[in-house]
Amino acid sequence: MILFEVQILRAAAALMVVWHHARHEAGLMAVRGAGPALDPGTILPWWGGVDLFFVISGFVIVHASKNLFGAPGGRARFLAHRAARVVPLYWLVSLVFLAVAVVRPDLLGDAAALLRAPGTILAGFLFWPAARPDGAIQPLYGLGWTLNYEAFFYGLFAIGLGFGRRGAVAWLALALVTLVTVGLLVPGLPVPIRFWADPIVLEFLLGAGLALAYREGFRPSGTLRLGLAFAGLVGLALAARLLVGEGAGDGVLRPLLVGVPACLLVAAALGPERAAAQVAAVPAPVRALVVLGDASYALYLVHPFALRLGREVLVRLGLAPALHPWGGLAVMVAASVVAALLVHRFVERPLTRWARAVLDPRDAQNRVRAAPIPVPPGRRAD
Repeated sequence: MILFEVQILRAAAALMVVWHHARHEAGLMAVRGAGPALDPGTILPWWGGVDLFFVISGFVIVHASKNLFGAPGGRARFLAHRAARVVPLYWLVSLVFLAVAVVRPDLLGDAAALLRAPGTILAGFLFWPAARPDGAIQPLYGLGWTLNYEAFFYGLFAIGLGFGRRGAVAWLALALVTLVTVGLLVPGLPVPIRFWADPIVLEFLLGAGLALAYREGFRPSGTLRLGLAFAGLVGLALAARLLVGEGAGDGVLRPLLVGVPACLLVAAALGPERAAAQVAAVPAPVRALVVLGDASYALYLVHPFALRLGREVLVRLGLAPALHPWGGLAVMVAASVVAALLVHRFVERPLTRWARAVLDPRDAQNRVRAAPIPVPPGRRAD
């Protein structure tokens, strides 16, 4: 069963991040003579796609773990499945990035300085927050900062799995609120604790609370869902105007002004669950967004490569001035989407299947046993 509206939101969250970075690439094209700089004004905080991701992640993890609460070996299975889902593609992309840093450090600017800090590189592969030489708490592949938060959330949630669904969400609330409070009140904390104590982690809790409410019977009506969606969009639009300037989105303002509207959007997506056959019957544009939602992780990880490649192609072929800015933006975003779909289909999915078979052999055996019985020749499958 699928909540396909949530899948569409995953696609939207990834596209927001892609658009945010594409605007930066368009600015670099302007510097290289493509045309005037893009107007910095914005309708939504496009970087808030990360916040939407965090709320969705909190929801999905609690919602999809219904068979693991209190189950023997539930914690190990949960962590195995999460590792299989997140680790292979991230490690592969990070290795590609590392190879570029070794071969062409001039292409990566400050990130190439990490070659002199092997401990920080290793910490990034292990999802452990560590400071770069410039003081930024980021892994070698900068986008991995969000995965450091995700991995921390998975660990906390795994602890709570033995407490039942309500107990797990209560545990998350206690742990995250306490951690954030400590981070706000106690200066000089060690780097990992200071990183995990950022108020942005409360966005996972918002999603987890929604999942608990949904499992307890919360089903917003169509009218309420429209109202929630409208309120969420208005909230994000206000955040785009209030959180302007360096550091404006730090601290409690980000989960309050961006995380809460993101939570409203996820609540608006809580329609009835549908079988795969029902999703296949929806209009093609909607199905396309559902497919892109499935590939949202790949889109998030590979889009910087696609954006920069698209930028260089446009500039070197002399197309940038004619297309700048909106045509160039459209080409770069389209290239990112195509790259993500290809990576999802031919790299991410096979890697995830392989990793799950290695990390949870019992699950692989169960899948084989549950395989459909072949239909004899000449007999119609119902």
